[in-house]
Amino acid sequence: MTKTELENHLKSLHQEAFLWARQSCNYNSDVANEVLQRVYLKILEGRAKYKGKSHIKTWLFSVIKYTAIDFQKSESKFLSLEVTDILNEEYSMPEGEGEDYEGLLKQLPDRQQEVLLLVFYHNLTLEEVAKVLNLGLGTVRTHYDRGKKKLKELIQNRYAYGR
Repeated sequence: MTKTELENHLKSLHQEAFLWARQSCNYNSDVANEVLQRVYLKILEGRAKYKGKSHIKTWLFSVIKYTAIDFQKSESKFLSLEVTDILNEEYSMPEGEGEDYEGLLKQLPDRQQEVLLLVFYHNLTLEEVAKVLNLGLGTVRTHYDRGKKKLKELIQNRYAYGR
């Protein structure tokens, strides 16, 4: 694939790439922009190369995921102890939140969130999700099934209690 073809693919996938970066960065758009810039820089500098072993979208999402992880690790080194303590407290969702999919998805374990987002919002197959997350297909299927069941339960509870 030529550099021009790669750039055209990246341009066509930019919106989806941003959404995945945002989801990989706890829905923080500013961090997602930074991560996406780093991803594009990695690609342009040749530190991340598309070898044609998977669909380009699968490869790009994988690069985004691992860049987001690296970015968050490097940023967390600079958090003060006080901020870290606040972040480690158990999250309880305020009344009325969860009206949108983000609020409901945030209640799922991280792995289940990632799998469901990649399947439902980014139209990846379970096999592609396994490649993006570097997990076995059986593990992805388990997270997918459990995530769907838990999300269904959350939706039913929300409507049962009139939220």
